[in-house]
Amino acid sequence: MRRPIVGIIGNHQMLGDDYPVQAVGVMNIDAVSQVAGAIPLIIPAMPAEATVQELAGICDGFMFTGGRPNVHPSHYGHEATEAHGAFDMDRDNLTLPLIRHCVDAGVPILGICRGFQEFNVAFGGTLHPEIRDLPGRINHRMPPDGTMEEKFEARHVVALDYGGVFAEIFGSVEVCVNSLHGQGICQPADRVVVEGRAEDGTIEAIYIKEAPSFALAVQWHPEYNASQNEVSRPLFEAFGNAMRENIAKS
Repeated sequence: MRRPIVGIIGNHQMLGDDYPVQAVGVMNIDAVSQVAGAIPLIIPAMPAEATVQELAGICDGFMFTGGRPNVHPSHYGHEATEAHGAFDMDRDNLTLPLIRHCVDAGVPILGICRGFQEFNVAFGGTLHPEIRDLPGRINHRMPPDGTMEEKFEARHVVALDYGGVFAEIFGSVEVCVNSLHGQGICQPADRVVVEGRAEDGTIEAIYIKEAPSFALAVQWHPEYNASQNEVSRPLFEAFGNAMRENIAKS
């Protein structure tokens, strides 16, 4: 059987002061290749370059990565404020319809951090602009200084629903994860099923109800050290298995 092709959604960045690029973190590429057993393909977040139908016809699955810009609040009926930070409307205009199309078409998808938030917005949910400003919440942002190991170290526990999809994948109802995000889910969309929460109530693990294939997302960053981490590895393996099952059926 051929290896699946995974479209990894890129992010707009500037190389120097005047050269725009589309970039994907190497750890995302490694996780797809080494753990999901797939061929990584960088997809520029530029909706004018290809339709979602064309992209879904090329790729066997998609990974919606993290990124510094946040989903623009106009997509969920809120006003933009300074607390929302920067935006990338091109990425919004690609990912939100692509997520919906993949769910309808049964194309496996995995959402991470911003991608997790995109899953919720794509189906009508809303986001908090800044989790740490809410009463009783911890600061989920990464430490501003320190090594990569320190920034991506496991920082809090996520409690998972007993008998749920994630508990089955991880073989546990509790996992310890990293935390590198400012925003988070406020109101879950009707089709979003919440299966994991941090100790402070922050939503951390979701899937799309009645999706015909893999449609899972997490708020943390499982791509870090994915081949060695006991939480990350089974998630990417399950993603890869879902794509291979689809290929075998075709």
